[in-house]
Amino acid sequence: VQLQASGGGLVQAGGSLRLSCLASVRTFSSYGMGWFRQNPGKEREFVAAISWSGGRTDYADSVKGRFTISRDDAKDTAYLQMNSLKPEDTAVYYCAAAVQNTITSVSDVDYWGQGTQVTVSS
Repeated sequence: VQLQASGGGLVQAGGSLRLSCLASVRTFSSYGMGWFRQNPGKEREFVAAISWSGGRTDYADSVKGRFTISRDDAKDTAYLQMNSLKPEDTAVYYCAAAVQNTITSVSDVDYWGQGTQVTVSS
């Protein structure tokens, strides 16, 4: 299983970015997908997740109302739409996958993507 994250970049506070995670898997619809972020010297933190059925989404309190996770099973891709970005959203963002499971923490993750840098300037 390979996860390829893309879409990061530099944006001003208040701006938007959309991250994509393309999964090289046989049955993408069998995987719960999630996004985490990490800054140097800090633990990787949960950002958002979507169930393998797509019927359930969860968000960290810090991003609720600003970020939206979604999936397109026909394209084997998960997305993270990030609006109203703040400087504190700056981090490397990692996509994650769990086999027939809904991700709620690092311990639920079976596969990690390589990370994409998001930098929000003030």
